Amino acid sequence: MSLEHTWRWFGPQDPVSLDEIKQTGATGIVSALHHIPIGTVWPVDEINKRKNVIESAGFSWSVVESVPVHEDIKRRSGNFKEYIQNYKQTLFNLAHCGIDTVCYNFMPVLDWSRTDLNVTIADGSITTKFEMNVFAAFDIHILKRPHAAKSYSESQIQAAQKIFETMTAEQKEKLTQTVLLGFPGSLEAYSLQQFHKKLAEYENIDTTQLQSNLRYFIGEIAPVAEENNILLGIHPDDPPMSLLGLPRIVGNKENVQYILESYDSVHNGLTFCSGSFGAGYKNDLVDMARSFAGRINFIHLRTCTRSAHGDFMEAHHLNGDVDMPGIMKILVQEQNKRIINKAPNVRMPMRPDHGHLTIPDMHKKGIYPGYSLVGRMRGLAELRGLEMGVRSALDL
Repeated sequence: MSLEHTWRWFGPQDPVSLDEIKQTGATGIVSALHHIPIGTVWPVDEINKRKNVIESAGFSWSVVESVPVHEDIKRRSGNFKEYIQNYKQTLFNLAHCGIDTVCYNFMPVLDWSRTDLNVTIADGSITTKFEMNVFAAFDIHILKRPHAAKSYSESQIQAAQKIFETMTAEQKEKLTQTVLLGFPGSLEAYSLQQFHKKLAEYENIDTTQLQSNLRYFIGEIAPVAEENNILLGIHPDDPPMSLLGLPRIVGNKENVQYILESYDSVHNGLTFCSGSFGAGYKNDLVDMARSFAGRINFIHLRTCTRSAHGDFMEAHHLNGDVDMPGIMKILVQEQNKRIINKAPNVRMPMRPDHGHLTIPDMHKKGIYPGYSLVGRMRGLAELRGLEMGVRSALDL
C-alpha cells in the first residue's frame, strides 16, 4: 500500500482536465464547489453532480478542499451561528454522499500571501516568492494601512521606503494585484477599498480572541464530523506569520498542539502542509510531522527556500530547505502503524502542492499560480519515487 496520490482540481473551469490528470498517476481528486457562496449549505445534488463527474473519469473524490469558513465565524459575530449550522449540514451532506475528508482553514481575509507570482529561476520555470520588505512597501505606502509601520522594524521600514521610491506605477499595480489575490480557485482580487473594509472588521480581534473563536468552531463541528465519520484537517496559515495586523494562529507547533487538544479526536485533525509550515524559519518540519503524525488527515507536500527575515520562495519538490525525505519517512511509518492497528484512516491522501510553471503550460490561459499540469506532475513523480525509496529502505 502507498499514500493515496491525489491531485487538486478546481472543477469544470480548471484549465487542467481530468483526462490530463489521469496521465499523471494520481488516483484521487481534491476538489470543492467553488461556485457555491461561502456560508451556504452544499446541496446533496450539487455534491453528487461533482462526484459523478470525478468518478466518471476514473477517480475518487478523495478530499474536499475546502469547505470555506465564513468570516462571521472567524470573528464570532453577525450571523456566525447560522453559518456554523450551515457548515454542519454541509458536513452531513458530504458524508451522505460518501466523502470522508474535509480540509479547511481559519485565516482571516486572505487564504495566502505572495509578493511575486512570476519569478523565473535558473531552469527557466516560473515560481512564486514572498519578500517581507516588498510586502512592507505595499502595506505602508500603497495600502496605507493605519499604523502599518508599527508592524515592522526600522530597517524594514527604511528598505520598504527605498523599494517604493524605485517602483514604477505598473510595478505598484502588479504588486497590489498580487497581494490582494488571496483565494485559490479564483483569479479575482479585492480592490483596495474592499480590502480596507475587510481589515477593519478585525481591528478588535487579537491572537487570543481568534484562537478562542477557532476553538468554539471546532467544538461545534468536530462532534458532527465524528458522528458522520468525517476526517477534518485544518490547513496552516500561508505564510505562518502575522501580516497586515491580522493574527495568524496555525503557524507553528504550539498552535497545532492547542488546536488538536481543543477536541481530542482523530476527526479533529491536521492538513500537514510542508510548504506553509516550511515558510516559517523556526519550524522544524520533521519534528512537527513526528509529533502530530497520528492526527494528520491530509498531506500537502512542497518546499521552499526561506530566510530569518521572513522571505521565502517556492522550490521544486525535492529542493529547498524542507527535509522531504525525513518527512516522507515519518508518513510512511505512520501509515504502516495504522495498517497494523486496523485504523479506519489508512488512506492518508497526499497531493503535490503547487508546482512551477514550465514550458508546456506557458501557453495556457487561466492557470492559477502553482497549479500548472507539468510542474505538479514532476512533483508527484518525484514524491512517488521518494516514497518508494523510503519504503524499500524500511522494508515496508
